[in-house]
Amino acid sequence: MLTGIEEVDWASLGHAYGPADDVPELLQGLASDDPAERENALDGMYGAVHHQGDVYDSTLACIPFLLELVADPTVQDRGGIVELLTSIGGIDLCGDEELDELDPDDADFIPAANYAMAAAAVAAGADVFFDLVDDPDPEVRLAAPCALASLHYEPARVLDLLRERLTVERDTEVRLALVAAVGRIALRHESLRAQIVDWLDWLSRAAQAPGLRLAALAQLARCAPAAIPMDVVDRVTVLLDEVRTTPRDRPVETPRAAAPTLIGQVRELLEEHSAGRPTPWTEELLRTLHGALDDRVDDRIALIVAQLRSPDWGQRSDAIWLCGGLIRVWRGRYDEVVRLVGAQLSDPEPRLREAATSFLERLFELGGPAADALAVRLATSPAGPLGLPAPGARAGRGGALLALARSGDARAVPLLARALEEEREVRRELLYAVDALGPAALPLAPLLRRRLAEVELDDLLYDRAAPLLFALAAVRGTQALPEVLRVLRGAPSNRQDWVREACLRTLAAFGPVAREALPEARRLLGSDSAAVSAMAARAVWSLDGSLTEALGALERWLRPGATGVEWCAAAQALGAIGPAAAEAAPALRAGLGARDLWVRVRSAAALWRVAGDAGPVLPVLLAAWEENRHARVAVAECLAEMGSAAAAAEPAIRAELARSRRHNAREDGAGSHDVHDDEKLLTLCRAALSQMERHGF
Repeated sequence: MLTGIEEVDWASLGHAYGPADDVPELLQGLASDDPAERENALDGMYGAVHHQGDVYDSTLACIPFLLELVADPTVQDRGGIVELLTSIGGIDLCGDEELDELDPDDADFIPAANYAMAAAAVAAGADVFFDLVDDPDPEVRLAAPCALASLHYEPARVLDLLRERLTVERDTEVRLALVAAVGRIALRHESLRAQIVDWLDWLSRAAQAPGLRLAALAQLARCAPAAIPMDVVDRVTVLLDEVRTTPRDRPVETPRAAAPTLIGQVRELLEEHSAGRPTPWTEELLRTLHGALDDRVDDRIALIVAQLRSPDWGQRSDAIWLCGGLIRVWRGRYDEVVRLVGAQLSDPEPRLREAATSFLERLFELGGPAADALAVRLATSPAGPLGLPAPGARAGRGGALLALARSGDARAVPLLARALEEEREVRRELLYAVDALGPAALPLAPLLRRRLAEVELDDLLYDRAAPLLFALAAVRGTQALPEVLRVLRGAPSNRQDWVREACLRTLAAFGPVAREALPEARRLLGSDSAAVSAMAARAVWSLDGSLTEALGALERWLRPGATGVEWCAAAQALGAIGPAAAEAAPALRAGLGARDLWVRVRSAAALWRVAGDAGPVLPVLLAAWEENRHARVAVAECLAEMGSAAAAAEPAIRAELARSRRHNAREDGAGSHDVHDDEKLLTLCRAALSQMERHGF
């Protein structure tokens, strides 16, 4: 075994962490009789030799040996090696922008040719995978179909084998892998797509096991979205019910002890996620189906609602996670979904409650339909922390409280008060949610003041004080003025400007009642930080209306040579001052033609607020609207203020309200405030349109 491994000059080759002289030991470890050693070796291959999908010269040198290991029936855990080879040889270079952007002079540069050579080398040895489709090890049979569909150069031959194998394979999960591999061939080889689509359509209706029909329907939708049947929701719902009542054909595996490797940790998480679920594979099938349904939002919502009403807690959990992806990308009518997710908070299964809580946390105002369920959960659940959970604990009462507060429900206030009064640490997101509670949160002011007084003036001051300062500004807790001044005066050098800006923002919110802070605010007008200087100007204006000093501080940042960040800070401060700052209008007009989009947007919005002149402002705002979708909230906020003066923006506003996709939806991830920000945009668009319609536009 591993013939010729000693003939390779591994030390002259490299991987992610330097010379590859440790690779022979990793390859030998893959063939070890010790399961822990095999897992460590596989983890090392992914961690160094195929780090984050990269293909090094040492990766290329490993391919013949990996193929040899896969072909040897005495080697255990070969399914993992098959998956490794599939990853190494299956990278598609078509349209790969990341590879195009690599700098050849970069020390970490990997030639694109490496990926092409890897694909060719694995494809040249891909016949070995044919012998694995009937391997005694189900994990090997599970990995082989994807390898064949992704890597073999004769797709028609692979297709025949996969369909033939489906007639004799008895393991449900392997059968699903066979169907998924057929779908992969259809996507990669257009010449075979029509016959595969016909076959999948037949299979989805054939007298087969419900899981297999569901898999066929999911792949049919993926390969031919136009062929998705109109009754897809009803069919899937029936199949899920049949799946739930069908006996499991593979015994439940006993979880292995966690290994100190990334692979071991991932395996442990997957085993935990699947524990107690007879058909955990339905999650991936439904994810595939939802991806194919794409913008058919009503169908996807109907499918999720049906899942949320299932007797199977696992299907309900899947529905919640799937809906998280749906609501993040698409606008829709989610009230019933949110209500049903809220109902899961009373379920005895902790994983289901965790999924529901995590989903509801990100909804903000859309979480209203679940508010009653959240309140009941908080009132009836066993006592536990409301601020920060214990290390390693699941999301619980604190998450439910955050969801309730973000929804704006006043029932969160006494619980927030208890957390502030009794718990050593309070989750910062809870403090930032105070502004959603409006006047109902006013009783929190004394507790917030006490917590701010307890904050130490050390290098962690900003992290601890900023959320409290934000909450105090939201409730106008002017009685905390001495504590705010203590923090402002005692800010250490670490993040000092951030601390000062946060304090000044709170003082500006306090208004004239906090006039005692005027000397401190005036002193910071000359700060070298534009953010601090601009916020000091807002505070000075708010505390006693000292316009001359405020304008003098701001206009020094509205001059040639100022950075975009500096200009924007000053422009926003002028906009907050409003018409009293009209004399700054000429300086703001200079920003309307800036190269920086945000300088143009902030200047235009501020110019409207100080001068009320829509003529030069509206074209800039509309151009920014089209240029950068992430500017639309700021633009819509100004348009809503402009009312009838923004009549020319009506087509853009109506077009936005008609879109089903969220303006900030991304395929590469999501932020916790994405849904909230998009709902804010919709609210502002409706407000702007209402103003126009009121004036006859």
